[in-house]
Amino acid sequence: MTYTQDNDKLYRFLFQNRAVRGEWVRLNNTFTETLNTHHYPKAVQNLLGEMLVATSLLTATLKFEGNITVQIQGDGPLKLAVVNGNNQQQVRALARVDGEIADEATLSEMIGNGVLVISIIPEEGERYQGVVSLDKPTISECLEDYFVRSEQLETQLVIRTGEYEGKAVAGGILLQIMPDGTGTPEDFEHLATLASTIKDEEIFGLTAEELLYRLFHEESVEVYPSQDTEFKCGCSRERSGAAIMLVPDDEIEEMLAEKNGVIDMQCECCGTQYFFDKKAIDELKSTAA
Repeated sequence: MTYTQDNDKLYRFLFQNRAVRGEWVRLNNTFTETLNTHHYPKAVQNLLGEMLVATSLLTATLKFEGNITVQIQGDGPLKLAVVNGNNQQQVRALARVDGEIADEATLSEMIGNGVLVISIIPEEGERYQGVVSLDKPTISECLEDYFVRSEQLETQLVIRTGEYEGKAVAGGILLQIMPDGTGTPEDFEHLATLASTIKDEEIFGLTAEELLYRLFHEESVEVYPSQDTEFKCGCSRERSGAAIMLVPDDEIEEMLAEKNGVIDMQCECCGTQYFFDKKAIDELKSTAA
């Protein structure tokens, strides 16, 4: 197969003689576009980058059609961090900060007492929600522990965030023992040890082929075709209008009076603004009726 620079792509791969599977993803424009309309503290940017990578890798691992939400809530200065993704590798992210957060703040310093909730919403079938304890130093370690506890699958996540060639970048690699029981702990530990040696400049700058060869050149690795990743917000004028219709009529009139006859609805996720004057709101009411 032909490899490109591999920015904003996810690859799945399989160790043919080890019964271990893997995924690798690098988010460049996807990550940058997520941050474009926000001025998050550096530590929050890095955390969102980790969560974006983790969500992409989790979505690919689960192999389902639908949506997945990875959400952190706590009582620290970072009140909320949430990433939504789907099986098409379309992701978006949002954080809410209330207080000062230092550039080098740890996960626990940002969140305080909190939990990570994974919600899986398939297009067909039952919804699932898992709660992950945030008692480890990093998101990666918390998710590794989650897989062992809930799925009984040895899993390794290596996630890095930072800058490469002057742009925000986040990347990661996931290794997981095959769920059919054919893999051995020794095989998994051997590959996990190799993966842990990855350097930032390798995960940010090499193609998938180069990276996998550098890490696992003594292994037989089958790499599957890539899948593109992208930032995609689900907002629309219709959704914003539907939100306005949930507000009582007297409050809508007050808002129009306060805002010179125009209600401005701005998407928290992507920053897009939608404007509604009295005529537009009357049309919404007529349509709803």
